[in-house]
Amino acid sequence: MSNSFVNKRGFNPLMAGVLWAALVVTTMAAPAHAFDLGGMANKGIDSVTGKTRDKAVVKLNAKLLAEGRKNQCSFKSDSDELAPGCDKKVRKLANTLADVKKHLKVAGVTSYKFEVSGHTDSSGSAARNKELSGQRAAVIVKELIAKGVAANEIISVGLGSERPLVKRDNTPAKKARNRRYEIQIRF
Repeated sequence: MSNSFVNKRGFNPLMAGVLWAALVVTTMAAPAHAFDLGGMANKGIDSVTGKTRDKAVVKLNAKLLAEGRKNQCSFKSDSDELAPGCDKKVRKLANTLADVKKHLKVAGVTSYKFEVSGHTDSSGSAARNKELSGQRAAVIVKELIAKGVAANEIISVGLGSERPLVKRDNTPAKKARNRRYEIQIRF
């Protein structure tokens, strides 16, 4: 390079221009996510939406538990056959599920299942209790489907005596409280 391109202080304007152009091109070619403030805002919105959804689900699950306890159907002893007089209770539960479904939609929850869990008292073997509780939960699911609950939105699970409401169910009243089904929202 000749001295005509370098000033008295050793500055080369041509080289400075090339470096400036390279810096501009590099900055423009940077990945879009490096300065994606919109993505950061969306994460904040998703966090708020998630918290709102979680609050709604907790509230709706409490409602489902309460309605399930008010509308418990009885089964014949050691059987999955419903005792008479259960139709009105199942209809109330189906209406509650329809109402909960509307609230879930408003809260933006679209991917869920209603889970009917069957529970027994501690009498009998654990294997038999698990089997019986599963059969009873399946009967309730079948009844709810017959009342209009979509089959693809509801599942049943038998938990036997694994989750008692009353520990040491050593009286008929305590045993009766543990023989139940519950409905909850699951993801």
